[in-house]
Amino acid sequence: MSGFLEDGGGAGRVALVTGAARGIGAAVAIGLSRAGWRVVAFDRCADDPALAYRLAGPEDLEATLDVCNATGGDETAVGVVGDVRDQATLEGAVAMARERFGGLDAAVAVAGVIGGGQSTWEIGDGLWQTLIDVNLGGVRRLARAAVPALLERRRPRSGRFVAVASAGGSVGLPLLGAYVAAKHGVIGLVRSLAAELGPEGITANAVSPGSTRTDVLTASAALYDLGDPEEFSAHHLEPRLLEPGEVAAAVVWLCGLASSGVTGAVVPVDAGMTAR
Repeated sequence: MSGFLEDGGGAGRVALVTGAARGIGAAVAIGLSRAGWRVVAFDRCADDPALAYRLAGPEDLEATLDVCNATGGDETAVGVVGDVRDQATLEGAVAMARERFGGLDAAVAVAGVIGGGQSTWEIGDGLWQTLIDVNLGGVRRLARAAVPALLERRRPRSGRFVAVASAGGSVGLPLLGAYVAAKHGVIGLVRSLAAELGPEGITANAVSPGSTRTDVLTASAALYDLGDPEEFSAHHLEPRLLEPGEVAAAVVWLCGLASSGVTGAVVPVDAGMTAR
């Protein structure tokens, strides 16, 4: 039993992380690499015409890979450029995990986008569909691509599926109806995966961040006409913004062996935002 408490569970294990070019996704990829994991880092690396802010580019993904490989040694991490709305590309990333690293032990769904600024009944169909397809559909497609690979590991398994939801997956937020609907859906999806995968020795959990210092938060501030994203810290019991590494630390722990007894959980990393 003590081994579970001491071993971070990374040595020789392989993870696929979506949204890995910057923000929380980059922090997760780097954190896993530091814990001894091999990482397939997946990101769109292109803007989306439906969204009003810049998404990560190829240079951001390269920067993440540079840190991962500097931390864990050459070939610790490889990158795949693709959209989580494209099932074939996600399946290709899983195939790369098999070919380069021998299989898959964890799938981490971080890719997400923000949009809104209107009342829920005023959101256009195009923006609604983009937010649902990326934030919720991307998690479902990752599960569809990755779970068969997780099941290929011999019993007793220690596979992990982790999705980054949001504090908005537990509460309502004004002017972000599509985003909030998608993140509520992520939590329901993860709980269903936990019920299905538990007998197989695979856990499924969600991490729900509060306001975290990322480009998505800057875009959120613009939607609310805030002059500074720091203003979001007023909604936290601990009056500060979170750093991506704080959220990533919870994800890395859920991927490791020490979290073996945790499944179907929603872990808040929100500085008390949802504790009020």
